[in-house]
Amino acid sequence: MKVDVVLGCFYGDEGKGKIIDYLSQKADITVRCTGGNNAGHTIEVDGKKFAFHLIPSGVLNKDTKAVIGNGVVIDPKVLIEEIEMVKENGYSVDNLYISDRAHVIFPYHIEMDRLQEELRKEGKIGTTCRGIGPSYCDKYERCGIRMGDLVNKRFEKQLRKNVEERNNVFNLYHHQTVDIDEIIVQYTKYAEYLKPYVTDTVTLLHEAIEKNEKILCEGAQATLLDIDFGSYPFVTSSNPSIGGICTGSGIGARYIGEVYGVIKAYSSRVGEGPYLTEDKTEVGDLIRELGHEYGTTTKRPRRCGWLDLVALRYAVMVNGITGIAINHLDTVGKLDKIKLCVGYKKNGEINNKFSTDEDYLKDCEPVYEEFEGNFGDISNIRKREDLPEKAKKYLNRIEEIVKVPIAFIGVGAGRECMIVCNK
Repeated sequence: MKVDVVLGCFYGDEGKGKIIDYLSQKADITVRCTGGNNAGHTIEVDGKKFAFHLIPSGVLNKDTKAVIGNGVVIDPKVLIEEIEMVKENGYSVDNLYISDRAHVIFPYHIEMDRLQEELRKEGKIGTTCRGIGPSYCDKYERCGIRMGDLVNKRFEKQLRKNVEERNNVFNLYHHQTVDIDEIIVQYTKYAEYLKPYVTDTVTLLHEAIEKNEKILCEGAQATLLDIDFGSYPFVTSSNPSIGGICTGSGIGARYIGEVYGVIKAYSSRVGEGPYLTEDKTEVGDLIRELGHEYGTTTKRPRRCGWLDLVALRYAVMVNGITGIAINHLDTVGKLDKIKLCVGYKKNGEINNKFSTDEDYLKDCEPVYEEFEGNFGDISNIRKREDLPEKAKKYLNRIEEIVKVPIAFIGVGAGRECMIVCNK
């Protein structure tokens, strides 16, 4: 198959960028399919960290085309800043392509996002207030403005209508309104900057498939934040699961080959919502510090806890995952003891049924198995068989329960700190 996929299995921040960076070195094209600048991938190259929020991290490989697909919502200001960041670090962006069907985030989307979160009060979702949800709402209400509209300067009429409607809402709640003329001036400048990159990426991708070129699709965020399959309503506004790969790129399911599900050797979550294996003790705090668990986009401290294999089995089922990439083995290996959730206990009985229903999860408690930690320095190990026996035992148990092979093992922060396993 010509198209491989990298997806997050839990709540995002699993280190997808590291796996994507490795795989993109052998890909002709990398594609970002869903989400917006509410998500981020951080990769480390030659000791320098790069935080990508919109551009596929494959852009750092000069022989790889980097495509922002039609399923992404784009804040032009953020995208331009990211392009400039890449250039300033000595990399070209001549290999960047932006879908003319991708929707545009405007200032009124961001203000609407803030207002909605304020009005939720104690029921807040924990949105990043980047305008992602309101932009997707416009898309499905069929009043959205796409990149093709922006760069061809046919957006003003629709923009004026949208701003007038949103300002009426802002006035109702005594919220600050937005200036239409200021937006037009600013976004016209954005359009001129971005126009060389905007194209019909659906045709581009299918022409590549016909040429037998290798394509890598990268998901933003992760399965348990999926609008359909995540812990609703504490989710994102798109499908960061396998379905979003197809609808966010225009690539049909028949072309998809390997689907890599990325996890950490522990788990974390940003924002509100259920999280059964969260450790609220000083151990959770220690995991956060050891793993540097602060949001790439928001810098918010992440809630930390243990790896949940019940939830992982669910992610495998929903996405058709063929291989697991597990990061931060070195981090969890610094702990004295490691817990692994192998089941849920509900009404005195142990089961392996996952649900995104909050009431169901409230009645469950995790069933843990405990493993020895203190793996020592494993950052220079490049073969699975060379890992300490304690680490092997932990990994073997994960494979035994999930019944999917581990394909990649992250043993450090650098791009070279990874074990590539044989199938």
